[in-house]
Amino acid sequence: MKVAKDLVAASATPMVLGILAEGDSYGYAILKRINELSSGELDWTEGLLYPLLHRLERLGHVESNWKAVTGERRRKYYRITEQGLAELAEQRRQWDTVVDALREIWRAPLAVAPVECPS
Repeated sequence: MKVAKDLVAASATPMVLGILAEGDSYGYAILKRINELSSGELDWTEGLLYPLLHRLERLGHVESNWKAVTGERRRKYYRITEQGLAELAEQRRQWDTVVDALREIWRAPLAVAPVECPS
């Protein structure tokens, strides 16, 4: 089962900010972490991640810098800013509201639609 695109899009910002709140990271590692956290259900592509990272950088939520590791190619690392931490807190507040509402709705027994008998 794959998660619907609109749900992936809605959750992308808090997921990336949350991962960066754990520590600095680079694109491939972020993609791998998302895959791990979702047990493979969220299979993000670079085409989803990098435009999001660039937007978050323009908004001041993340900063980036290039790092070279001996024996490996240079990688662009991203880190969350203070503004990004504030945005993450707001995103968490909003998602908590949505999740709480869904839990309340799902707690109720499923209604069965009445079956009409042919006359």
